[in-house]
Amino acid sequence: MSAPGNSVSGNGKVAVVTGASSGIGAATARSLARDGYSVVLGARRVDRIEELAQEIGGRAMYLDVTDAASVERFVATLDRVHVLVNNAGGAKGLAPISEANLEDWRWMWETNVVGTLRVTKALLPHLEASGDGLIVTITSTAALEAYDNGAGYTSAKHAQGVLHRTLRLELIGKPIRLTEICPGMVETEFSLVRFDGDAAKADAVYEGLTPMVADDIAELVSFAASRPSHVNLDQIVVRPRDQATSRRNIKTG
Repeated sequence: MSAPGNSVSGNGKVAVVTGASSGIGAATARSLARDGYSVVLGARRVDRIEELAQEIGGRAMYLDVTDAASVERFVATLDRVHVLVNNAGGAKGLAPISEANLEDWRWMWETNVVGTLRVTKALLPHLEASGDGLIVTITSTAALEAYDNGAGYTSAKHAQGVLHRTLRLELIGKPIRLTEICPGMVETEFSLVRFDGDAAKADAVYEGLTPMVADDIAELVSFAASRPSHVNLDQIVVRPRDQATSRRNIKTG
């Protein structure tokens, strides 16, 4: 694991990406590094982020957003931050409320909502001190819609979105911009996690349509970060062409 302290390169700005070990987080880290940011990658799977950090010239740090002590240790190694990408999160299960697994619900709320709160709250002083901070929170179209059998995830994503949108109101007048990106169907490890590693179930989600890929979302993060400091992209809703809502796509009609 890399030593504490920020190695600065490129544009001299530091970007923190949570959940950076795969999918949207890893793609975002690569994209921001190409843009000249010194990227700090946070995730639990340290072997993956260390390999990625070597690839992009960034820094890897263990981070479990559900653990307050882990977040505290992570933040203590940072002396400045310009961009925070709240990407850590996920779904577990796809059951009706009558069969809800309370542990799955707790994990989704702790990861998506409280985890985002922990990291954001801890880094707000650094972002403000930068003079031009940006917080990007990756929520989901599930933060905007409800769908059957998905209440645990949609409720957590709604709460994460409200957290982010409330902060947008509370930080008016301070040099911090906030962008919420709400992706629809993206082919990553998301479904594999939701179905406890059942690859057949995960693959079936994307059969018969063309989903987005992680790079599609990473490009939006880079675009938001590239806007002038007086321009705030409040919310970006993005879906594949084959999907109209969370439950309506070319397979469902």
